[in-house]
Amino acid sequence: MKILVPVKRVLDYNIKPRAKADGSGVELTGLKMSMNPFDEIALEEAIRLKEKGIASEVVAVSCGQTSSQDTLRTALALGADRAILIEHDGEFEPLAVAKCLVKLIEQEQPKIVICGKQAIDDDANQTGQMLAALLNWSQATFASKVEVEEDRLLVTREIDGGLETLSVTLPSVVTTDLRLNDPRFATLPNIMKAKKKPLETIQANTLGIDLTPRVTILGVREPDPRSSGVRVDSVDSLIDKLKHEAKVIA
Repeated sequence: MKILVPVKRVLDYNIKPRAKADGSGVELTGLKMSMNPFDEIALEEAIRLKEKGIASEVVAVSCGQTSSQDTLRTALALGADRAILIEHDGEFEPLAVAKCLVKLIEQEQPKIVICGKQAIDDDANQTGQMLAALLNWSQATFASKVEVEEDRLLVTREIDGGLETLSVTLPSVVTTDLRLNDPRFATLPNIMKAKKKPLETIQANTLGIDLTPRVTILGVREPDPRSSGVRVDSVDSLIDKLKHEAKVIA
């Protein structure tokens, strides 16, 4: 069984994003970029399935610019067998990514696609669902536990009322939640080995897909700073402020 894992290069989660001076987007120049944390969880789950003997190969794929090769090399160092970059210098919206993945899946024929539930740069939470719809595959989103039983997956997911377990047929698209696992760290020997693992590049414009953006960003700005808090001396003072200044109680 082959598993395909899409991974995305995003601004590192430890860095506070800043808007560009002209308001055209988020400033990324000179800042640390990393693999999307939810994609790390997806990759870890695929590697664990391979270690259990359930999967025979894990293929990492990224859609983006040439710099996304760094993210794919990280995926190889963590345990992926091969990597594929679908290269495009322009913007990649979720639908375009899903369509590119469909073309790749038709070629690679994996049984499972494991995605992060969302990317931390746009929080779109769309690619996995769009991919399943375009492929006409079963899907199980926000997985906190994944078990493979012959030609089916048992996927546990958190819902408002507790836990829900879905049984879906293969092939299937799974998106991962935070509680699925704790991703491993890449060791130095594996980082060195990753340099020799195959990394293929496919130009997105050769796939016959319309990559024209459908969303126009009108402007990006940082949120207004929070006002400082006020200390009160008594409950009566608090109630007075809530009534007459904040006017949140009658």
